Amino acid sequence: MSETGKSVFLVDKQTGVETELPVMGGTIGPEVVDIRSLYGSTGMFTYDPGYGATGSCESGLTYIDGEKGVLLHRGYPIEQLAEQSDFLEVAYLLLNGELPNVAEKAEFDEAITKHTMVHEQLSQFYRGFRRDAHPMAILCGVTGALSSFYHDPTDIADPKQRMIASRRLIAKMPTLAAMAYKYSMGQPFNYPRNDLNYAENFLQMCFAVPAEDYEVDPVLAKAMDKILILHADHEQNASTSTVRLAGSSGANPFACIAAGIASLWGPAHGGANEAVLDMLNEIGDKSRMAEYVNKARDKNDPFRLFGFGHRVYKNFDPRAKVMRETCHEVLGKLGINDPLLEVAMELEDLALKDQYFIDKKLYPNVDFYSGIILKALGFPTSMFTVLFAVARTVGWISQWKEMIEDPTQRIGRPRQLYTGPSVRDYKDLSSR
Repeated sequence: MSETGKSVFLVDKQTGVETELPVMGGTIGPEVVDIRSLYGSTGMFTYDPGYGATGSCESGLTYIDGEKGVLLHRGYPIEQLAEQSDFLEVAYLLLNGELPNVAEKAEFDEAITKHTMVHEQLSQFYRGFRRDAHPMAILCGVTGALSSFYHDPTDIADPKQRMIASRRLIAKMPTLAAMAYKYSMGQPFNYPRNDLNYAENFLQMCFAVPAEDYEVDPVLAKAMDKILILHADHEQNASTSTVRLAGSSGANPFACIAAGIASLWGPAHGGANEAVLDMLNEIGDKSRMAEYVNKARDKNDPFRLFGFGHRVYKNFDPRAKVMRETCHEVLGKLGINDPLLEVAMELEDLALKDQYFIDKKLYPNVDFYSGIILKALGFPTSMFTVLFAVARTVGWISQWKEMIEDPTQRIGRPRQLYTGPSVRDYKDLSSR
């Protein structure tokens, strides 16, 4: 980020005093007003609930233009990465800033593969959870517990230790997630296999059982890989900001990622694709489609469509086009005759043609398609956000690493607009 030579002026109408604030510019995207000197100059803070108009950091990882439907990772369009790359190559890109060459890719893939196993004692943590515990509750707990296994050698000031911790998290998260799934199903844990790639290994850890052989379908593995790529990073969202804020205190990376998982669990964030399936269940049958579309159009009706439109993308979600093609490939491959998926396809067709959806820009987004794919693969809705966390761990740890290496980074300390009582004197209990 650099100064543009521009400034904005804040004028106190009572005194006429002007405060000059420099304007900064990045590589692409809107310019920003540098307000770091505002309090010192004026004694005032800015007020921005939700930080919707506030840049909290400088980052070179991900760029989003919601108006144009653009998502770039290190400058590469998400569509190109999803179609031509694989998840571990995208992980390397986010972590290191450039795509790997052949030797770098081979070394990185092998390192991740060789770190997928978790300490055998960790399985005992799972037995402490209730059998009906939500998999996200389990994942949040065991991810934080990793710091008890790898706390001593994790020196966040040492680049080598940061690299080791980053790779451990990327490698072990699918194993932890699969164990959470197996525990909820009452099935034995599957160990990772070094002869499978990242997506294949995750599917076999989730769906293989000791009683029979399991062969990973390449179409389903490719779909899983694309889901991971499309959810790898998404700029300064709630969970990423949580990871950065936790990391700004110097907390170890395992604790920071556990904090990100907790933030992701919220239905307004990572639970969106789970909400899509709940919505489809409520509709229930294609014959009720018109009834529910009319309910969605009615501002006084509490029913809402999930999986359509996006808070950031105002025209279309660039990830959705890739996910739509993958969705139809998976459904075609599996040949599933599921009434719920029929409802989903009918709703998709309606959204792409109906003028109400077009005018409101309620296009199907990535959550709509990923929810359908994950159901088709056999995952229960309780696992959807867990899968999101597996993918987003790459973005979280890359953002954490970038923050630690930023010399201007300070511990996060948002300010507030206090609206409580002013100063008052304490009264003894007997006189109240």
